[in-house]
Amino acid sequence: MTPTPPPADTFWIGETDAWLLAEGKHLRPWQKLGAHPTTMNGQAGVAFAVWAPAARGVALSGDFNGWQHQPMRLRPECGVWELFVPGAHVGHWYKFAVHGADGRTVMKSDPYARQTELPPGNAACVCEPLRTPLTAQGTHRRDNAPMAIYEVHAGSWKRPGGWDVMPTWDDLARELVPYAAGLGFTHIELLPVNEHPFYASWGYQPTGLYAPTARHGSPDAFRRFVQAVHAAGLKLILDWVPAHFPTDEHALARFDGSALYEHADPREGFHRDWNTLIYNFGRHEVKNFLVGNALYWVEQYGVDGLRVDAVASMLYRDYSRPAGEWVPNRDGGRENYEAIDFLREVHQVLQREAPQAITLAEESTAFPKVTGAVQEGGLGFDHKWNMGWMHDTLAYFAQDPVHRRWHHHKMTFSMVYAWSEDYVLPLSHDEVVHGKGSLLAKMSGDPWQQRANLRALYAWMYAHPGKKLLFMGAELAQPTEWNHDAELPWHLLGDPAHAGVQQLVRDLNHGYRETPALHARDTDPHSFQWLVVDDADHSVLAFARYGQRVDDTVVVIANLTPVVRHGHRIGLPHGGAWRERLNTDAGVYGGSNVGNHGRVLADHQPMHDQTWSAAFTLPPLSVLWLQPETPAA
Repeated sequence: MTPTPPPADTFWIGETDAWLLAEGKHLRPWQKLGAHPTTMNGQAGVAFAVWAPAARGVALSGDFNGWQHQPMRLRPECGVWELFVPGAHVGHWYKFAVHGADGRTVMKSDPYARQTELPPGNAACVCEPLRTPLTAQGTHRRDNAPMAIYEVHAGSWKRPGGWDVMPTWDDLARELVPYAAGLGFTHIELLPVNEHPFYASWGYQPTGLYAPTARHGSPDAFRRFVQAVHAAGLKLILDWVPAHFPTDEHALARFDGSALYEHADPREGFHRDWNTLIYNFGRHEVKNFLVGNALYWVEQYGVDGLRVDAVASMLYRDYSRPAGEWVPNRDGGRENYEAIDFLREVHQVLQREAPQAITLAEESTAFPKVTGAVQEGGLGFDHKWNMGWMHDTLAYFAQDPVHRRWHHHKMTFSMVYAWSEDYVLPLSHDEVVHGKGSLLAKMSGDPWQQRANLRALYAWMYAHPGKKLLFMGAELAQPTEWNHDAELPWHLLGDPAHAGVQQLVRDLNHGYRETPALHARDTDPHSFQWLVVDDADHSVLAFARYGQRVDDTVVVIANLTPVVRHGHRIGLPHGGAWRERLNTDAGVYGGSNVGNHGRVLADHQPMHDQTWSAAFTLPPLSVLWLQPETPAA
């Protein structure tokens, strides 16, 4: 016997919700749109709702009705079509048959689906009722706690089930989480986990913004993974892509037969670099969809932060467009006011509703105040990737040491602007794809020198002001470019030279976390001082990082040539004994074991504008960290 449907005047979406959705002010739109198990008029079933204001009709199709087209009702005041289906339940699959404004009927996936079929399938699944919001882990958003991020592509970190079997979230909870914690990282950052049809997009072309990809298991399994991250004392950051979406017909593209989520004008709505569509940030329902999504991942899964992809492409209307092929803003300029307002709104909502969640911007231009407070005219991000530092530093290490004297400025220029934003220093997946080779392959010299350069690069980064990010495989000194179709080359750890680099990364993480001078005043320009900045002829650099106390001081010395320098005198901020806290040339790391026998003595001999100095043995292609034992008066 077929259950009797509720009366026509019984609506799933009440008047207040309808008004909030129409105004784009619904704080949690996922609570009403999508599929929701509920009871109406005493009957158990599922309420379905989808926004498609220009559609001529929308029908619901699923395994609960034999995949027949069951007409839905339009709520004209908010452009939402809804239907309550008695007897439908958790686990049922469904799609929307949208008869669009263009006269075509297209089977569409639910934009608010919380679980989807394994690609290439694209049906949505009715999920369990939404849970009580979870609280993100962590301390205050604007602290100077250490942040060492391990960036991971979930599908290719390790494949315990076989080379052609995707790891599950439970696999990753069991293996990735203790591995990252054991190496001393503070955060795991996952490349986008939103559902995406094209695996080789690595998640950067998502179609299901509210659904963790089915490639690794169910939403509950992903929730268990997040809980495992937190249980290990780590925090989790997700890459998030609100800049654009793919053109797949089953997804958001021309969703109701019109340009609904995207701009109608391709000069605004089509991304030439990625052949994707650009969200219409000026449409308040679209902005509501995206702002709600940011809050959703924090509240429903307990995610600790979002790294926002391709921010530069959002900020500028002429991004990657020649003259005459972009639409100026209302003032005739290139800034995208609507996208700027959207980013500020995201941060206002997160700061109010989830103040412990952080955001990071992948932003490659000089746009001002990316990490400035919204109330002060900034975008509101907590951190910004320092792409300039990354490009300059990698370009320097690619140079043969004999030529490095002519590129010395690439190692010093970052300190000119280091305090303009709150930066993350990224050695990310972007640097090991599309023919760029691995980080190791970028280094100059023979294999021994390449590994020495790589160790020096890592120690330089960990001492330089800014948070830290390493893409998976960097700790193995992977010689080949990242391959998303295979796991990392774990066999390399059988070679002491590669295992030594992994040990260095472990020691760098722990040293960074345990040493206040390297993080506690990370945004304070008085916490940094150049000691040797102009010795281009020897490719030697030195600087001091200062904590709150004298014994917190760390001096960092780099010798970026293969020449061992004996008796090389460098000025120091304190007298007395200095212990060699870290030496990248140590034998345990695969180096030649040249050094200072663990300590040096600073005497009262002024040099480099310092009262004290010491004579050092500088190992080849190396970085030293030193700390005072008993500072002199």
